[in-house]
Amino acid sequence: MKNIILKNGLIGGLIIATSMVIGTNMYYNNPKGFEPSYTLGFGGMLFAFVFIYLGIEQYRNKISNGKISFGKALQVGSLIALLISSIYVGVWLFVYYNFFPDFIDKYAQSELARAKPSDFAEAKIKMDSYKEMYKNPLYIILLTLMEILPMGLAIALISALILKKK
Repeated sequence: MKNIILKNGLIGGLIIATSMVIGTNMYYNNPKGFEPSYTLGFGGMLFAFVFIYLGIEQYRNKISNGKISFGKALQVGSLIALLISSIYVGVWLFVYYNFFPDFIDKYAQSELARAKPSDFAEAKIKMDSYKEMYKNPLYIILLTLMEILPMGLAIALISALILKKK
C-alpha cells in the first residue's frame, strides 16, 4: 500500500509543484495579474488529483484482488491527497520565502483593485487580516493547505464511491 500511495502522491505532487512554479513565473511576467495563474493552478490541482483515482484503482486491482471497501478506498485516496497537498504546501513555502516574499501585498493589491466600490471596505479588512496572518509561518501553512486539501479529500471521496467493489 505504501508504494502505491508514495508513487501516486509524488507524481501528483510533482505536477502541482510544476504548475505552481509556472504560475508564479506567469504572474511576475504578466501585467494582467493573478487570473492566468489561477487557471493554471486550478488545472494543475485537478490533473494532480487524477492520481488519487489511479492510486485507489491500482490498490484495488493489484493489492486487493479486484475488491476494495469504501473505507479502504477512502483511506488510500485521502493519504494520496494528503501527500500531494503537503508537497504543494512545501513548494509554496520555498517559493514564497525565496522568490515571492511580497506575494501577500501584491495579492491584496490585486484583490482590492477588483473589488466593487460598495465592497471595498470589507475587502480591505479581509486583505489586512490576510497580511497579518502571513506574518506567521503556521498560518501560511494552514491557509495554503486549505487551498488544496478540501478538493483532494472531495476527489478521494468521489473516487472511493466510484471504485468500491465487494
